[in-house]
Amino acid sequence: MNTALFTRRSARPARHGFSLAELMVVIVILGLLATLVATNVVPMLFKANTTVVKSDINAICSAIDNYLINNGNKAPDSLDVLITPDENGHTYLKSLPPDPWKNAYVYEPPVGTRPYRVICYGRDGQPGGEGEDADMDNVTILERK
Repeated sequence: MNTALFTRRSARPARHGFSLAELMVVIVILGLLATLVATNVVPMLFKANTTVVKSDINAICSAIDNYLINNGNKAPDSLDVLITPDENGHTYLKSLPPDPWKNAYVYEPPVGTRPYRVICYGRDGQPGGEGEDADMDNVTILERK
């Protein structure tokens, strides 16, 4: 009797693919990883949006301050003045950036002793709110420093 022929016939065929149990283990591990990433990334996105708002407001305020210096301490009526070329072709900003939620920044000219304000109304775009819906402006940013 030929032993090589015998072992060849009794050997199991090679397995192809994964078993259901192996797939379930991989899916559970991926789910746990996704949960860990989501719980750590979402707060960082909020912090990043806050940083972008502060940076944008500081840039707009710097442009307003330059406008004040060049125009005898007369404040602009709107933010559009900062991107409109003056008689010398000079602009104070190349463009007005939207906030991280694609809303426009709000400008309130100075009134009496109250300074001008550049405001971001947060994610909801409405005055008031908490968390990502909270308002931020140049006055409160300076107070928190």
